[in-house]
Amino acid sequence: MRQHFCRLAPFTLQLYHILANSWRCEVYFLQISITVKTKSALPERDAVRRGLHDGKMAKKIILGISGGISAYKSVYIASGLKKKGYDVHVIMTDGAAKFVTPLTFETMSGNKVVTDVFDPANETPTEHITLGQSADLVLIAPATGNTIAKLANGIADNMLTTTMLACTCPVLISPAMNTAMFENPATQANLETLRERGFVIIEPAEGMLACGVEGKGKMPEPDVLIGYVEQWASKEKDMAGLKVLVTAGPTQEAIDPVRYITNHSSGKMGYAIARMAARRGAEVTLVSGRTALPKEPFVETVDVLSAQDMFDAVTSRAPEMDIIIKAAAVADYRPAEVATEKIKKSDAASGRSIELEPTQDILGYLGEHRREGQFLCGFAMETQNLLENAAKKLVKKNVNMICANSLKTKGAGFAGDTNVITVLTREGMKQLPLMSKLEAADAILDEIMASR
Repeated sequence: MRQHFCRLAPFTLQLYHILANSWRCEVYFLQISITVKTKSALPERDAVRRGLHDGKMAKKIILGISGGISAYKSVYIASGLKKKGYDVHVIMTDGAAKFVTPLTFETMSGNKVVTDVFDPANETPTEHITLGQSADLVLIAPATGNTIAKLANGIADNMLTTTMLACTCPVLISPAMNTAMFENPATQANLETLRERGFVIIEPAEGMLACGVEGKGKMPEPDVLIGYVEQWASKEKDMAGLKVLVTAGPTQEAIDPVRYITNHSSGKMGYAIARMAARRGAEVTLVSGRTALPKEPFVETVDVLSAQDMFDAVTSRAPEMDIIIKAAAVADYRPAEVATEKIKKSDAASGRSIELEPTQDILGYLGEHRREGQFLCGFAMETQNLLENAAKKLVKKNVNMICANSLKTKGAGFAGDTNVITVLTREGMKQLPLMSKLEAADAILDEIMASR
């Protein structure tokens, strides 16, 4: 029984009293059975230990750690994965344990760390097989040159490499070592062997290494590696084989070389859709106006500026797409003429007007040129008559679905991290509750997959 999560179990208290003398022996026997039921003092950890998260079976992740200085970063990986609801099991080599103690990872993961194939404390005599065949994903971070060489050549001389031979799930490898060691032909050949066998190799970052060398070989930051785990393990790949194009963010329509017309879109909704589609296995292209958001790591991003740029980027790629989701806030109008020089305030002393002309209707064009089997989803941001305007847009643009939201609804609209969406199709409508934009993105994709 692990001390970390020990519940008080039924137990028996026995008391013996023996009185002996030269001529008689009396024995008094008292047996008390006591059953104590308690609620775990650590319910969240206990749930993780039992493989549960939000009432569902948690994905089991093996975090393999080999003997490199980057092992300290793996503490944050273990903690971050656990916070996201994964059941994290850490396997350490002897070298890794010289940098960070197993106790640290036991505390962060909530599970016993395994380091030795023959450790009597292992839960089963064949723990390497049990772990390897029950895991949903393996991340080895850091992966030293020594461990990479062993994996490439089938050497199983420690708990980590032995478990890998029994492993049947996807394996992510994060090499971390000195630049010369990483670039050594032997290491590169070993990495190529692993790629050919289906291992996912995460490229190391560049920068100042612990050895004082500037170059390639740093283990990526924990958030980056957690993102890889999320990409591979968080969702079922029900969109595998589909090509999805998503638009996001605002457009900018130049007035002069200094000023432009734009809107308040942050791009968060479109980026969330792109991320969740990629996690579900789709090949995703994100056509994005200028935002303050970081690039999505598993998505091809095409940066655009104006409505015309977005029209060109989307329509040139549309024919090959299975699903197109237009979440961008594209300008409806642009200045009819763009000044070649900055417009001076003195030039507008008596007042100045800017003549506008309509931009090209991207969603309307896609509806007119939609190929058979292609699914089109548009967005409608309104301030009044939400459902009426969204229903008109559904028909007018000849699309399969409209996601409507109101700027006046609390929790919806621009810049925030939540949204309230009503999904409209030809068959009817569905009101989604207030949820995070990631959750809303997943719900929208559910509706699209159910409607295709």
